Amino acid sequence: MIGPIQEREAKLFHYGVNLEKRVRSNNPLRAVKAAVDFGFVRKRVGSFYGKDGHESEDPIVIMKLMLLLFMDNVSSERELMRIVGERLDYLWFLELDLDDEIPNHSVLSKARKRWGGDVFEEVFITTVQQCVAAGLVDGQKIHMDGSLIDANASNDSLRHGPPALIEALRRVYRGEAEKLDEPDDEAGGGKPGERAAVSRTDPDAALSRKHSRDPAKLRYKHHRVVDDQCGVITAVETTTGDVPENQKLMGLVQQHESNTRCEVGVVVADAQYGTNENFAACQQQHIRSHMRDLRSTLKQNRAKKGMFQQSDFQYDAETETYICPAGERLKRSNSVDRGFYMFFSNPDICEGCSLRRRCTTSKKHVRKLKRHVAHEQIEKARAESHSGWGRRDRRRRQHLMEGSFAAAANHYGFKRARWRRLHNQRIQDHLIAACQNIWIFVRNGRLKPAAAMAATDQELLRGDCFKLPTINGGLNTTSSAPTGNGTFFIAQPALLRQEGYPPSPATVVEQQPRPGGEICWPTHLAQDYLDRLYSRTVDTSGPVVTRR
Repeated sequence: MIGPIQEREAKLFHYGVNLEKRVRSNNPLRAVKAAVDFGFVRKRVGSFYGKDGHESEDPIVIMKLMLLLFMDNVSSERELMRIVGERLDYLWFLELDLDDEIPNHSVLSKARKRWGGDVFEEVFITTVQQCVAAGLVDGQKIHMDGSLIDANASNDSLRHGPPALIEALRRVYRGEAEKLDEPDDEAGGGKPGERAAVSRTDPDAALSRKHSRDPAKLRYKHHRVVDDQCGVITAVETTTGDVPENQKLMGLVQQHESNTRCEVGVVVADAQYGTNENFAACQQQHIRSHMRDLRSTLKQNRAKKGMFQQSDFQYDAETETYICPAGERLKRSNSVDRGFYMFFSNPDICEGCSLRRRCTTSKKHVRKLKRHVAHEQIEKARAESHSGWGRRDRRRRQHLMEGSFAAAANHYGFKRARWRRLHNQRIQDHLIAACQNIWIFVRNGRLKPAAAMAATDQELLRGDCFKLPTINGGLNTTSSAPTGNGTFFIAQPALLRQEGYPPSPATVVEQQPRPGGEICWPTHLAQDYLDRLYSRTVDTSGPVVTRR
């Protein structure tokens, strides 16, 4: 028998409506809610609110709304608020009920102005640290690149003129923006004093182009570091579009090390980073340079004309001179020109040389050579760049680094600025990077237990403090600060013996029991303990490793 026509009658009260049951078990927002603890947001932004007056929306709800804006790439904040009431999973994720009033879209823009960019940077860093704790970040090999982002401004808003006039106009436009309670953005620009145009609507954006055939547009530039293991984004920086990528290499390396607490061992990047300065800086920090050599991409006009290259000249370290193919010496000048020593030949000798036509086209009959002050370090870095491992890493970078940018552009609206001004663009980039890291964390959930154990081993060998897991529900270990010689404290020896883990005889000889019966374990014995620890059943009710 056919059923009756389904008709809905308006109800004054709703009974038995449970959003927990209405949201399917494999909804992606369930995984996000389980993976990220947003409780830190209230503590972080509490100082921005007074004790009296109108109550604001819950900061946790505001932060979740901002993440939803990018996770589902909603076109605008107004559109997001219209959607929230229609989506049961949104209501469940935001801890709202069917009868709760949806926040006004203006609370998001007000929160951005009130909180500032540091709060959103901390959200991003939190996702990085969570991926590190889950063992999804190796930290030693990183990939680096930059990408242009179209500003929320038209080229019709540009005003052209001499650099001095443009800088004065920029100050005026920034002053108008400050009337809207927007902070002034002085950092992150290239060379504002040399720009010949400024936008009335977004004075921070700069004219830039991707290549010679690409029309110049108002843009920002996003610089990004991606870890080699699972593609976790570990460092980001946003600048105006005219900032060269090579200038941000060491700053991003330091940010990566600060966010992950891992020292960088290898940097992989394209030719835009393969400059002399970056090669020398990496060698000074004992970092392998798997960046493509910029010099190898330049056209060698001399080689095409059959002219002698600098490699045809032999350097004499004792006399600090170059010996030309004819056996004559080029002497070094006393000055340094932009980080290079200059070497000049003797024009009287070169004028009558039979090889002069293959050596120089100068009318003064002088051949010039230059040698960087850090030449040995740069040549060592170039050798690493041209090695087989370097070429292999750059091939891996093509899908790892470019894939990260492609995912951001296709799913999170990365290539277009939602808001104007540099500080707002930084907020957007931090939120997009946080969203990508959250999904990487959720997607690699099956890898986390084993990877976290490996991460624990490495952290212990570095002498960090951890609370180790419970074994068979009986061995509760506690941690304390490591001593100067890198030792590590583990719980009561009686519990160790009860579970079949007697302290090593070497340990007892080297260290006496601490007050309370704790045994002090040297770090070179921590690996042996972990091997025995993980060979038995580990309680999975809590995290495998918890940092103090």
